[in-house]
Amino acid sequence: MLIIYAIAALGLIGLIFGLLLAIAARFFAVKTDPRVEAVKEVLPGANCGACGYAGCANFAEAVVAGDADACGCIPGGQDTATAIGEVLGQEICSTVQPVATVFCIGDCFKTVDRFTYDGVKDCSVASEFVGGFKACSYGCLGLGNCVSVCMFDAIKMGEHGLPVVDTEKCTGCGLCANACPRDIIKMLPKDDAGHLVLCNSHDRGKAVSAACKIGCIACKACVKACPEEAIEMVDNLAVIDLEKCTDCGECVPKCKPGTIHRRNAIPTAEEAVAEASRETAETA
Repeated sequence: MLIIYAIAALGLIGLIFGLLLAIAARFFAVKTDPRVEAVKEVLPGANCGACGYAGCANFAEAVVAGDADACGCIPGGQDTATAIGEVLGQEICSTVQPVATVFCIGDCFKTVDRFTYDGVKDCSVASEFVGGFKACSYGCLGLGNCVSVCMFDAIKMGEHGLPVVDTEKCTGCGLCANACPRDIIKMLPKDDAGHLVLCNSHDRGKAVSAACKIGCIACKACVKACPEEAIEMVDNLAVIDLEKCTDCGECVPKCKPGTIHRRNAIPTAEEAVAEASRETAETA
């Protein structure tokens, strides 16, 4: 009988606690807006953090609460923004998806190393080690921090020692740009219009030439050649205003080092390797 009484008592206690939990769940439940789940469903689920939030769930909550822009999901682009607008009953403006662009073409064939680096394969670490092993303190170190953080397999290291961006896979999340300790990667509107000065150095011309065969030497020849006044010198570096650039190409032949390229004609890794092989053959 004692065993039966003990079992009954435990059962009664369990029932009481169960009722108390049910009552607590009913009165203290945190009500969730059903639109949050609906927004989560239309997000890509990458949890990349490009929106400024820890993940897609946090972004969905912020959007519904009005704390985040419905166009804030960069990887999702226009389709996701439109879907979120339908959930919230809002009209969403058009968005332009950015794409990562590497502002350095000083590959391993055209740049000079100050010493042989045999440390941790990390650009941030190498950059802190006596200023980096490259003679150009602004150039790409080629150790692949940008590649390791890309969640979409949109960047790879080319045979020429520089990162190569697959513009079709790039979602414009900006993780690679944030991972680059030298700010070489910039996010530009996904378009092939306009010319770019593919250099990041702010050194004077003589120092640039000593470190890289293809760096901007701040000669201002491109500035004088541009009929649209779309190019200006900013701290020893030519910068092209893409909104003013008409793709006339007048600046290209005036650039002695060959730093300026049209966006859809940026040298590929294969072209860089082929050019290096050609130059080596001609020298021999």
